[in-house]
Amino acid sequence: MEQAVEYCATGRRKTSVARVRLSPGTGEVVVNGSSPEEYFHRETLVMLINQPLECVDALGKYDVRVLVSGGGVASQAGAMQLGIARALVKVDEESRTVLRRSGFLTRDPRMKERKKYGQRGARARFQYSKR
Repeated sequence: MEQAVEYCATGRRKTSVARVRLSPGTGEVVVNGSSPEEYFHRETLVMLINQPLECVDALGKYDVRVLVSGGGVASQAGAMQLGIARALVKVDEESRTVLRRSGFLTRDPRMKERKKYGQRGARARFQYSKR
């Protein structure tokens, strides 16, 4: 009995975490049990998650199963993009340079700044009254 090969990777963006499983197959993509078109409702986000696969000519060669949680749909798509890129590097180490040059292996560090005490928000202050 042959063991099915599966490559796992994690992608993060803002507060979203995507757990990606890549296995050789027909190119089926499943996000939290549904298709990307159903899950994201935005064509641009579906394109975003397919970019790393297109970059290394792997579109249609691997089945992608993703469990994603936290954040909004845009940050979830960004987390998936990073996770898929990291999984592709595990599949083929040669693709690292191509993915790195395209910017798919860089984790976006931007997070929401915390609210400070004595203030209305992270940067916003309460209105000053002179009199």
